[in-house]
Amino acid sequence: MYHRSPPLRERFRACFVGDRASGLQPAALNGTGARAFMAIEIRELKQGDKKTLKDFLNVVETIYAGSPYYVRPLDFDISDRLDHKKNPFFEHAEGTAWVAYKGGKPVGRITAQVDREHLKRYNDDVGMFGFFDTIDDVEVGNALLAEAEKWAKAKGMKKLRGPLSLSINEDTGCLVEGFDDPPMVMMPYHNAYQGGLIEQAGYPKLKDFYSWKYDIGNVPKRAQKAHDEIAAMPEITVRPADAKNLLADVRLLMDIFNDAWSENWGFVPLTENELLKMAADTKLILMPEITRIVFIDGEAAAVAFALPNLNELIRDAKGQLFPFGAIKLLWRLRVQGPKSGRLVILGIRKKWRHVRKYAGLSAYLYVAMNNAAHLLGMKDSELGWTLEDNAAINAGIRLMGGRIAKRYRVYEKSI
Repeated sequence: MYHRSPPLRERFRACFVGDRASGLQPAALNGTGARAFMAIEIRELKQGDKKTLKDFLNVVETIYAGSPYYVRPLDFDISDRLDHKKNPFFEHAEGTAWVAYKGGKPVGRITAQVDREHLKRYNDDVGMFGFFDTIDDVEVGNALLAEAEKWAKAKGMKKLRGPLSLSINEDTGCLVEGFDDPPMVMMPYHNAYQGGLIEQAGYPKLKDFYSWKYDIGNVPKRAQKAHDEIAAMPEITVRPADAKNLLADVRLLMDIFNDAWSENWGFVPLTENELLKMAADTKLILMPEITRIVFIDGEAAAVAFALPNLNELIRDAKGQLFPFGAIKLLWRLRVQGPKSGRLVILGIRKKWRHVRKYAGLSAYLYVAMNNAAHLLGMKDSELGWTLEDNAAINAGIRLMGGRIAKRYRVYEKSI
C-alpha cells in the first residue's frame, strides 16, 4: 500500500469537468442553460487506507464487467505489491497510487513510480505509470494520467512511461491486440479502448512487446534435429529446477537472466531481496517438470523457466483465495493438473550464445519444454514477452512454430 499522502484539502479535491488542472473539458449545457457537472474525484491511496485500497482492488469488477476473458488477479498479491514494507521494489523506488471516482463510484485506477535502479542505469529522468485500468471515459483517463504526471514531475522526472506495473520485470504494457483470449500468468489484460485513452492523453507508442502462442506436441523437424544434436554432446548435462533447493536455483536462473538480458531495451536487474521474493512467490506453483538448466562442462549455460497458468486455475476466485479458494487452487494444480502454461524465461549466456557448435541450444530448450508440457497433459502455451525489434529471438520462435498471439504496448510522454 502506498504511503505518500498530500494535504487533506488536496487529497480529497475533486477534479471537475472543465478544471484546467485535470485536463478535462467543460460539460455541455443542460436544459436550463446551466452547466451540468459530473465530479471526477481523484483520491490518493495512502498506507493503511483500507477503504481506498478496497476500491483500488474492486474497481476492476466495474471496468471488466461482462468480459469473458478478464481474470482478476489475487487481491493479496496486488496488495503486497503495493505495500512499501512488503515489496522490495520500494527499497530502490518510491511511488503512489490513485483511484478515480465519478458520481461517487470508483471508475479507474493508476500508479506512478520512480525507480532509482532504472535511473542509475539509464540516467533518462523517466518515471513510470502502471495499473492503469478505467471505464471507457476520456475524462477519467485524462484525470488519472494528469495526476501521475504531476507527481512524477514533482520528483524531477521529464518523461512518463507505461503501463509498467510496477517495473519492466513485472506486468508490462497495455494489451492492444489479442483481446479474445484470457491473459496468461503474470501478464496483463485490458479492454480494447484502454490503449486509445492513453493515446488521447498525448502518449505516443514507445515500444511493442509480443506474446507468442505455440501448439504443444507439435515440433518442427528442423527444431527436433537441433535438439537431438545438442542432446548427443557429451559435455552437455541438463536437469530441472530443484524444488528442495529452489533459492539456489533461482539465483542461478537470475544470474543467467542478468547476463543474457543485460543489453535488452529497458533491462533492470533484480536486487537480492527481489530475487528472494521471487523465489517465495513461485514456490507454491512451481512445477520442476517445465524448467530446465543446461550445463556445458559443468558450467550453467542456459535456462528455461515456465510456470503453470495460474489464471486458468483462479478464474472463478474473483481475487479471493479464502476461505475455499486455496483448496480449489491446490486441487486444480496438484490433482487435476493445469492445461496451459507460460514460458517466462529462456536465456543463454553471452559466452555461449555465438559459439557455432551450440547454436541449437535455444531449439533444444524449446523442444525439451514442449515435450515436458505434453507429458503433463498441457494443451495450450504462451511464450513471452519478446521485444518487437528483437529479430533473432523472434525468428527462433517462428522456427518452433510460434505465432504472435498478443501485442502489448508501452507509451511515453514528455511532461
